[in-house]
Amino acid sequence: MTAADLDLPLIASGKVRELYDLDDRLLLVASDRISTYDVVHPNGIPDKGKVLTGISVFWFDKTAHIIPNHYISATDGVPDKVRGRAMVVKKLTMLPVECVVRGYITGSGWKDYQATGRVSGIQLPPGLRESEKLPAPIFTPSTKADEGHDEPIDLERAAEILGDRELAGRLRDVSIALYSHAAGLAAERGVILADTKFEFGIDEADPARPLVLGDEVLTPDSSRYWPVEGYEPGHGQPSFDKQYVRDWASSTGWDKAPPAPEIPADVVAGTRARYVEAYELITGEPFDGWLSRTSA
Repeated sequence: MTAADLDLPLIASGKVRELYDLDDRLLLVASDRISTYDVVHPNGIPDKGKVLTGISVFWFDKTAHIIPNHYISATDGVPDKVRGRAMVVKKLTMLPVECVVRGYITGSGWKDYQATGRVSGIQLPPGLRESEKLPAPIFTPSTKADEGHDEPIDLERAAEILGDRELAGRLRDVSIALYSHAAGLAAERGVILADTKFEFGIDEADPARPLVLGDEVLTPDSSRYWPVEGYEPGHGQPSFDKQYVRDWASSTGWDKAPPAPEIPADVVAGTRARYVEAYELITGEPFDGWLSRTSA
């Protein structure tokens, strides 16, 4: 999907999404592109964009009582050719901090813990094992990098970037509330939400300038989901995300520099199956249900 495919002004294009202008609203389109090590592969994963959009819509509905979100519709105002993988959303002034919440010690948090006993300045109990559940969820924000990788920061640095200590504290509290609510619902469906990231903005069109949840939310691309079945601390866990592609990419000898290699058909099929399985487990409905509701 490129700007030429929709007769709308293109505002931004990222590794996975395009953002189009709808005057007082925006159209957020999720493509089937997939990247590893920040490089986009030449072929994508069929239906990945629809899975990401469907899961976001599900979670926007399930978390609206905690904080308002930018979601308006996945049908009204959505062009036919991007139905199922696009949302009409509110325009927000996005905040320059990524709000990461960790309920389990894994990934970069595990590496930091091994080195220092801390994650984002937060002291954790000694003796934790990889993938172990933390005593309580922790807020570990990061910068938003225009290029390269986001950098982990502590709450104090987040407050400096935002220029508002009270806002930083509110982001922490709301992020943890969102994570805790979602983790509870996911657990009922046999899925562990290990960690996730949120993005927030300010609705300047509202005189009250409320804080609003934006971007995608609680998808396999922005979160680490593990199956409850077979979960065992002490090592890494299988996940419902692009780890399958990442594992393949790391086995090819590719040096992680552009251009990325083409993904083999069997890896594409396996990755698609994992994304669809994530949708069905998390939402509790067949993926076809989302496709039929959003079909033109």
